[in-house]
Amino acid sequence: MRLPRSLQARLGLSLGAALTVLWLATAYLTALNLRSEMDEVFDSALQETAQRLLPLAVVEIVGRDDDGITQRLGTIRAHNEFFTYIVRNAQGRILLQSHSADPAVFPTYDGPGFRQTATHRLYNDDALRGSITITVAEPLDHRAMVAREIQVGLGLPLIIVLPVALLAIALAVRASLGSVRQFRERLEARNARDLSPVPDDDIPLEIVPMATTLNALLNRLKGAFDAERSFAANAAHELRTPIAGAIAQAQRLQSETNEPAAKARAADIEATLKRLTRLSERLMQLARAEGSRLRLDQTSDLRGVARIVIDEMAHATAGDRINLSLPDIPVMSDLDPDAFGILCRNLVENALRHGAEATPVEVSLSRDGTLGVANAGPVVPGDKLARLTARFERADTTADGSGLGLAIVAAISDRIGGRLTLNSPRPGQADGFEARIKLPVARSHSSAAISGPAPGT
Repeated sequence: MRLPRSLQARLGLSLGAALTVLWLATAYLTALNLRSEMDEVFDSALQETAQRLLPLAVVEIVGRDDDGITQRLGTIRAHNEFFTYIVRNAQGRILLQSHSADPAVFPTYDGPGFRQTATHRLYNDDALRGSITITVAEPLDHRAMVAREIQVGLGLPLIIVLPVALLAIALAVRASLGSVRQFRERLEARNARDLSPVPDDDIPLEIVPMATTLNALLNRLKGAFDAERSFAANAAHELRTPIAGAIAQAQRLQSETNEPAAKARAADIEATLKRLTRLSERLMQLARAEGSRLRLDQTSDLRGVARIVIDEMAHATAGDRINLSLPDIPVMSDLDPDAFGILCRNLVENALRHGAEATPVEVSLSRDGTLGVANAGPVVPGDKLARLTARFERADTTADGSGLGLAIVAAISDRIGGRLTLNSPRPGQADGFEARIKLPVARSHSSAAISGPAPGT
């Protein structure tokens, strides 16, 4: 039989089986010992009965007028006679017998002592130099019945005790492995965003080496990820200055040259460098989203951050292309305002870049902390929609972009325990794209209205 893979099940089964076998063996040996002791007690009772009855029988027989009569003792009250006896003379003639005695089960007297036939256990004795003998018989069925009652008496408690003991073993094993389960749950909670060591202070000594090895592996993975994020952030940061210098040189070249071809080439260089600048900024944001602390010990109103970000983007955008809708009560959250600003900026830039220019981008923040950004435009196919949060993944569009905006949003959402939902077409519309993310908000402020002027849109 194949053992279960669960350590708890294996311990429970092995301990339960060992305890069951041990108790059954103990009950069997106890029954054998009791049977031996019982045989000694019954043999002693046979002998004692014969030695008590023989003197009385001798007095009875010697005092008779006619010693040739066989006397059968009558019964005063009806009862089961387990011990039967007969008294005979030297010639084997029965002189006295108990009321239930069957002479056929008594063999010929062959001297004092114990005898046994196929059906009875017997004890012989004699008096007056062997002229009067007595034989006491006990049915072997009687002893077997008593032995069975003893075995049943020993076995019945086991029917109740064994299940209770097995349940106690299962509970004890489960309680003993509680620290191992906690370690497993803590380990399962680790991911690429959280590679901190798993506490192993309360686990059994046999598992400590495994826990130590796992924690060492987590530390090495954390070091590798930190090095990767640090490299991306530092590289993006170091590129900003030389790229800015190169953009300035390209702009100067455009202003100093009068050749159309050179001026066009300089403009292309400037556009390429600006795309590289945006890409470096996205890499820095992604490194922060994956490595920095995104939730603080204090809360702040997300409406103010949303307004600042949207106002800044509205000034840099031609026309009235952004509509902002905010609730009339504060939306308090422990989310880092900078992280929330990165969320807003990336979602709105994505909508502006890929949405229809004739239709404004709708940005909303609800009381329960749901941030929604929707734009009109072509419908994104379902298979493409599912891959948009991957790095450098872009929809089938000619619009400029790095393919990192939604990846940054997804990374922040995962780190803060939010829920990002992408829909195309927009709910209730035949076209467009919508991104919605549920942000953590303070319960005390999510439903209570606070008086005061509402932020403008």
